[in-house]
Formats: sequence, C-alpha cells, structure tokens
Amino acid sequence: MPLNHLILLLPLSRDFGTHGLLNQWVVLRATNVGKLGLLILHDVRLESRRSSLGSRLDQGGEFNMAGVKLKDIQAAANRIQNFVHYTPVMTNSTLDAIAGRQLFFKTENLQKTGSFKARGACNAVFLAKERKSDVPGVVTHSSGNHGQAVAYAAKCAGLPCSVVVPKGTPKVKCEAIQGYGANLVFCAPTPTDRKETCAKIAAETGKVIIHPFDDYNVIAGQGTIALELLEQVPDLDAILVPISGGGMTSGIAVATKSINPKCKVYAVEPVGKNLQDSLEAKAKLWKGPPKFLSSVADSIRIQQVGDLTFPILCDFAESVVFSVDDDGMVRGMRLVWERMKLVVEAASGAAVFAAIESLKKLDEAASLQKIGVILCGGNVDLDQLPWIHKSTTY
Repeated sequence: MPLNHLILLLPLSRDFGTHGLLNQWVVLRATNVGKLGLLILHDVRLESRRSSLGSRLDQGGEFNMAGVKLKDIQAAANRIQNFVHYTPVMTNSTLDAIAGRQLFFKTENLQKTGSFKARGACNAVFLAKERKSDVPGVVTHSSGNHGQAVAYAAKCAGLPCSVVVPKGTPKVKCEAIQGYGANLVFCAPTPTDRKETCAKIAAETGKVIIHPFDDYNVIAGQGTIALELLEQVPDLDAILVPISGGGMTSGIAVATKSINPKCKVYAVEPVGKNLQDSLEAKAKLWKGPPKFLSSVADSIRIQQVGDLTFPILCDFAESVVFSVDDDGMVRGMRLVWERMKLVVEAASGAAVFAAIESLKKLDEAASLQKIGVILCGGNVDLDQLPWIHKSTTY
C-alpha cells in the first residue's frame, strides 16, 4: 500500500529565541509519495495561518501562528523606550484638503537615526545581548537606514558592529553608519551579495546577524509604531505604510488588528514590486532570486518581501496594495517639505501620494476618513534631491 502522507520537520535555525519551538521549524507535509514517485511539499505553517480560525486567534489571542503577538510588541516598547523617541503625530490642513480626508502623519523621520528602523534594531540587538552577554557583536546588511539603526543600537549596547551595504548607497547614510562606530563593508548591489557577504562575516567573527526585516524581534520592534499611533489617534480608519521587505508593515498590522480590528493596514510599494498579486494568491509569486527595483526610493527597493513577513501580511494587511511611481513619490515628498517643513525621503513620499491620490480610487474610499500616514524616514542626500536630480543615486 503506497505511502500517501508524510510529515517532515526541518529546523529553520539553531536559535529558538523567545517565540518557541513551533515558530522555528518548517513543517512540511508530503503528498502522493510512492505511487507516482511524486513528492509535493506544502508548508503546513503557512496553510494554518491562512485558516480563518488562525486569523481569529491571531487577533489579540494568546496563541499566534504569525510568530509575533501583541505582547511581544508591548515588551519591545518597554525594552527600547529609553533609546528611541515617542514620535509626534502631525496634521496639515492643506494636505487634508487635497486628500479629501483627515491625514495623521506619524513622523518617524524624526526618530533616532532618522528612520523607524531604530525600533526594530534596538529590540533585536538588546535581545541578542540579553540572551548571551558575551556575544562578540552584531552584523547586518542594509541599503542604509537599517544599517544606521543597527550601528546605533550596537553602540547603545556596547557591542561591535559590521554593516554590509551595496555599492552606491547614499553618502549621507554611509557616513552616519560610520559615525555610530560601525565597520562599513561594501558589496555588489544585489540582495544575494548583501546576504552572502553578511553571512561570511558572521561565520568568521561569530557576530549575530540582525536581519533588516525577516526577524520576529525586528518585526516586534517596528510594531511599536502602531502602539503609539493608535494611542495618539485611536479611531483611525486606515494606516498607509511604505513597504520593502515587510518588517514594518507586518509589525504595524499585527499591533493594529490586535488593538483596533476595524482599522485597515495598506502597504505602499514602488512600481514593479507587484505585491498585491502574491497577497491575493496567498503565495509568493516572484520568480528567480530577490532583486532590487529601479526606484528613486532607495530604502524600499527590495522586490520581494520576507519569508517570515509574508504570512503575517497575508493574515493582517489588506490585499490591496498601492503602487507609486517615482513621480508620485517625489510629489508626495516635496509636498511634505514645502507644506509641513519636514525633511522626509522618497519612501515617505510614497505613503503621502497614496494618501492624497490612491485612496480616492477605492470603492470604499468614502468610509476611510481618518488615515494614518507613516513618514518612515528622513535620511536624504541633500546633494541629490530628486526634484533637481531626476535619477536615483544607484
């Protein structure tokens, strides 16, 4: 009699961390084994996350298949509170009039290191030291903002730090990384080269890798944005979040759906990412290895979201994704500079453009009147302002 089903457990990492064994193993079910010589593997964790029961349990329940719970985000807030800013929410009547609704701007451009990344980096780095007091240091790969944040967090924790960045990373970001005392390492401008260079340093030095987005502790840290925002504006109808690998969007989505399930979380992407197709299919549809998109927004150029962030996005974020081209990002960025007198980068401009233009196209737009807009960062090369120099620095 042929064997039709087989359960396989494959270790994802040697560090089980604080989220328990279940979240650190890939559980695979093999079907049609033997009869046809065909082996089809299904990620059981992903299937269970898609179930309606799993989604209901995730929303504030004690058991969370997504790997990050509200209590993890609350613990992160307590852990990092002395090292990050509780950033203000700002409004602007001119932008409200253009959008036709109330906009509430969460100013993470005023955060430590100039972007939201300080939150996740501090949580992950501090936890690495808590788990092993004699950890030899940390290493990461980044397009700039996460690198600055990890360098800052490592300095706060008293740990050595190396940061791998692609060639062409804006000068202002490279100088800031070095300013926090980190060792800067350049690599070829591809996600694969970034990852491989980072892994090599970790293997040679024993440093702990702090991934830019595919790390539950980083995700929990980024989720603290929503804890603050929903305390400042409890009755938001939606939150718009610029997305790259998905760490910030997934963290915000978990926190938001746990605190205010009626509030929608929309990702805002550069043209060419095509995240909506994958969210609607509940499967990652990108072909080939990860790559960088051609975009004026250097901080959200990664095409694919992470393996850990994607299931969370499927469960908690809206499947509708707003795609913004370079002109739209620059328009949103410039409006904030001119009307709000805030220095924001192009990725922030993407969320602004989605708030003033893209939302209008939704069938349910009339019901979305109070909108949170994440101004994710403000690390701008002042010698390369995009309304003066039209091309990206890459």
